Amino acid sequence: MAHRLLMGFAKITTEGADMKKALAYLICTAFLLSAIAFAADRPASTTVAGEHGKIGNLKSAKMNARGKVVEVTEKTIKIERKVKNEAEIMEFILDTPVENVVVGDAVKIAYIEKDGGLLASRVVKIIPKKSGKK
Repeated sequence: MAHRLLMGFAKITTEGADMKKALAYLICTAFLLSAIAFAADRPASTTVAGEHGKIGNLKSAKMNARGKVVEVTEKTIKIERKVKNEAEIMEFILDTPVENVVVGDAVKIAYIEKDGGLLASRVVKIIPKKSGKK
């Protein structure tokens, strides 16, 4: 009798286990398929027909440099700045000619690197603060 009870119990748990296994397999399959769908690569951005191999709309980091003006022309400006106690001369390409800046002035230049050169987007003359008692 105990044997029959155990066989009946085993039959009931086996049927339930098969259903649980089938449900577990179904859930795992759905999870794996959704993971594959989320991991799929997005298509690359389209390029303009005449610019094969060039990447468009790259944002370059804006950088700043401070120094004294060594040379000014309509197209370029050269400054001398000190980096770790060493003098360094930097040459920038200008979009528009700068006004009110002459050789010897202290300036701050906002620039980006473009086509191997430094393109100045803004040149500001630094006016030293007056130190004096009021």
